[in-house]
Amino acid sequence: MRILEWLIVLSTLVCTLGYLFGARLKRPAVIVLLSLPIVFLAAHALLEGLRSFMIPAYASAILAVLLLIGSRSPAGTKKKRFAGRKRGARIGMYAFLAAILLLNSASLYLIHLLPVFKLPEPTGTYGIGTVQINLIDESREETFGGEPQSKREVPINIWYPADKDALQGKQHERYPREVADAVSLVFGLPSWLMGHVSLVPTHIVEGVAVSGAQSSYPVVLFSPGVRSTRFQSMAIIEEMVSNGYIVVGMDHPYSSARVKLHDGSEVIYAPESEEWTSSEIYAHNVIGVGVRAQDAIFVLDSLTAWNTNDPRGLLTGKLDLSKVGIFGHSYGGATTAEALALDERFKAGLSLEGGFWGTVSSTSLKQPFMYIMTGNTIRSLDPSSGATEKVVYDEFDSDMRYVMNHALNDTFYLEVEGFYHQSFTDIALFSPPLFSKDMDPVHTVDLSRAYTRAFFDQYLLDKEQELLKGPAAAYPEVHFQKERWMD
Repeated sequence: MRILEWLIVLSTLVCTLGYLFGARLKRPAVIVLLSLPIVFLAAHALLEGLRSFMIPAYASAILAVLLLIGSRSPAGTKKKRFAGRKRGARIGMYAFLAAILLLNSASLYLIHLLPVFKLPEPTGTYGIGTVQINLIDESREETFGGEPQSKREVPINIWYPADKDALQGKQHERYPREVADAVSLVFGLPSWLMGHVSLVPTHIVEGVAVSGAQSSYPVVLFSPGVRSTRFQSMAIIEEMVSNGYIVVGMDHPYSSARVKLHDGSEVIYAPESEEWTSSEIYAHNVIGVGVRAQDAIFVLDSLTAWNTNDPRGLLTGKLDLSKVGIFGHSYGGATTAEALALDERFKAGLSLEGGFWGTVSSTSLKQPFMYIMTGNTIRSLDPSSGATEKVVYDEFDSDMRYVMNHALNDTFYLEVEGFYHQSFTDIALFSPPLFSKDMDPVHTVDLSRAYTRAFFDQYLLDKEQELLKGPAAAYPEVHFQKERWMD
């Protein structure tokens, strides 16, 4: 709960106490009591921003002020005031007081349930800049929707290292509304319920210069899950960039939650048909992931061109394209695996519980690859376990075994107990009581960002990582179990 929200609630209670026990208060004291909720409410609106969960508290503050104004009488004392009241009037008065308490309690509960949280501080020495670009691939037509013969479009954000001094006094970016849309689609919740995330500041400033501390920086692409957004895992992205990576987040029209195109129009997620068989869904996913992998290849082509001559003057010469990785969550993890199979310019890949649809399920990966899965999902492979986190598919076992057994480079398979499928995003921070019941929410996001950074530090920067050698005391939930999938 933010400081001015607390002050609104506390000043409302003080104003109410003034009504109950302050009949002999002098006029200056009454003016102070009346002004406190008004001043704090105005400051809150200007500095923190209003939000729907505080509406009950706003109403109670106004009600308390009105009660205190109405309670002042020339006669004076609380005793006289109460003595002259009829029984019905006193009941009404107590009902107003109960309403104030209930309204404040409602806001306190909602804010506890869905707080305006703080992102964990990135551990690196760099500040974080960003630029947003809508790329249009003139060589590919959009096959999932849109106008006839429209070209495939890939909205991206590039997050890059910046000098911290350059961020001083600049407005920091906040979570965009796409995150609320994604949570709404994934969990079946109304999008307004997650509107509080748009009040959360990041550590990112748009448009600042790339840091000159290094001549160039390694590059990592990020692909989100189906029905999600490139902004779903900002804790990981900020951690990577603050430690010297350029991270490029991609959205994929018609499989991302909501995508804004270059002309201002919006494309929303197009779900699979409920009448499709398992084999039809598999075939659909092979096509969908194939398109996404081509999106990633197109983005890398664009970065290669910009490294020679960026028309924005931002990235020219700043990209170390000999050190390019890719990672993703769920459908984005499947995109990662397929991109590795299709393009050897990607030197390493990390899949956060993705599938294996397409070329990767019949081709030997040449690059280092890490796969992280939740314990509950692996249990869901056994129908008798009663586990309900079923994001795998009929061919998952054979596909995973093929990837692990035919890999030509280092592979890792990790299971995380206490996680569920969406734990690899920032969702634990959005509502700890709803989305992180079994684990501290900060620890949840720290686990994901620690293993992501360790993997790319080892395979893009050639820095050996103790975290990848086996169990770690800091993360007892993580188990190395590659042998599970070895023939």
